[in-house]
Amino acid sequence: MNRTRPRALLTATAGVLAVAALSSCSGGAEAAGGDGGEGGRKEVPPMRISVNLTGDRAKAGEPVTVTLAEGTLREVTVTDSKGAQLDGKVSGNGKTWTSARKATPGTAYAVEARDAAGGSAKAAFTTAAPEKVNKLTLAPGKNTTVGIGQPLSIVFDHPVKNKAEVEKQLKVTTSNNTEGSWGWMQDWSGKDRVDWRPKTYWTSGTKVTLDATLSGVDSGVAGGWFVRDYTTSFSIGKNQLVKVDLDNHRLTLLRDGQTVKDVPMSAGTPGGEKASWRGKTVLMSKEGTINMRSETVGLGDAYDKMVDYSMRLTWSGMYAHAAPWNAAYFGSANKSSGCIGMSDADARSVYDQVQVGDPFEVTGSDAKGTQALNNGYGEWNLSWDEWQAKSALR
Repeated sequence: MNRTRPRALLTATAGVLAVAALSSCSGGAEAAGGDGGEGGRKEVPPMRISVNLTGDRAKAGEPVTVTLAEGTLREVTVTDSKGAQLDGKVSGNGKTWTSARKATPGTAYAVEARDAAGGSAKAAFTTAAPEKVNKLTLAPGKNTTVGIGQPLSIVFDHPVKNKAEVEKQLKVTTSNNTEGSWGWMQDWSGKDRVDWRPKTYWTSGTKVTLDATLSGVDSGVAGGWFVRDYTTSFSIGKNQLVKVDLDNHRLTLLRDGQTVKDVPMSAGTPGGEKASWRGKTVLMSKEGTINMRSETVGLGDAYDKMVDYSMRLTWSGMYAHAAPWNAAYFGSANKSSGCIGMSDADARSVYDQVQVGDPFEVTGSDAKGTQALNNGYGEWNLSWDEWQAKSALR
């Protein structure tokens, strides 16, 4: 046994400490069933321990090790100032206990050990505060329901040089043992990012949980320390995807392999920067009515419009949306500034039925290239082998 219920934090700091346990006197403790000594009490041998971390500026990012001078350890409890305990185990020879997790920066810890003879000893230490703290942003949001193409995505506030060490702490569990892999990239924002993508699209109904046990992990140079763990969970919704055919100017929504909606559209004007991206992308957000200005995507002052039923597909500004001003070209020509435009009625119908995370598979020759990996969620444009190669643990 290596854990006990939380105990109050001690304020004393010690690296080596001897205590005669469970005694109201200075030298002994009552032994169960004991009959030696005056009044049916017998002496418990003093217990001496040493802890590898000491003082009020102990080094963070290392496991806690408790070593017994003599005898055999029975249990050790290491508790932080918030009442959380570090799991750990006693060595085979009963002399040392080592925590499974690393000590977190800027945290006070209390140590209590007990040996097989009934003795106990206590110690305390505080780790040095971090110079910089790294935090992260998770997508999708907690307890959300998303489409079958949605990856689990983490963007970090500061650089992550120790990518392998961080990735080891990111555990994904699913309700149906979905196969998947992490892949690292630089986000469109310029920050470090790591995504977890299944080998193939998710199965509808899958439950997904991430446990990021990052507390006490060093990001590396210029990145800072993680000082907390993160967890999130989400579910996979309806099995549906959208096919966009640039050459035939059609958008088709399929659910469970069956066509739900097939509408004419007009995509980006081919032959230049106004062309659309091809490839497999993922619906990032449903943004409703928004102002679209060409200056924000590097197209000068070509347009400044309020646009309805806007569905974001890339960070660079490719959307599917209502475009009634382009009605003359629906189903016949690509004449937009890069987005996929439909009539008001068709855009509203598609908008109401799609889910964030639904794949949009864009095909055709009227494109300016394949969507980049980090321009939204472009990982589905990589083969499984190519994606796995982006893991820091491969």
